[in-house]
Amino acid sequence: MVPHPYSALATLIALAVCLWTQALVSRARTRFGVTAPAVTGCEEFERRFRIQMNTLEQLILMLPSLWLCALWFGEVPAAAGGLIWSVGRVIYALAYMNDPAKRGPGFALTILPTMTMMVATAFAVAKFLFA
Repeated sequence: MVPHPYSALATLIALAVCLWTQALVSRARTRFGVTAPAVTGCEEFERRFRIQMNTLEQLILMLPSLWLCALWFGEVPAAAGGLIWSVGRVIYALAYMNDPAKRGPGFALTILPTMTMMVATAFAVAKFLFA
């Protein structure tokens, strides 16, 4: 088995970002008095909750894309995509907390590497199947 240390590191960083968004929600529940199971009632809490949910939604697409890209296209591009995704998620979260209308650049930095890894993998698989 060939190790993939860069892809593994990118995965661990992405998971750390995910844990960070969970901590944001947990702290916001206490700070703004939003008790579980409520997910509405205070805009500041709702912003953090949406950050966490959107991060989970994006993580579901990014992780398989990263690992498939690492296996089929190359580890360095896959790891780079995962790292860009993590940076994008942090930018997204910080922007969303301050002004949700300014979350676009962070979102772009998450969806673009995910889609790039998916497309690169699709081409690599197609090349293998149809060569």
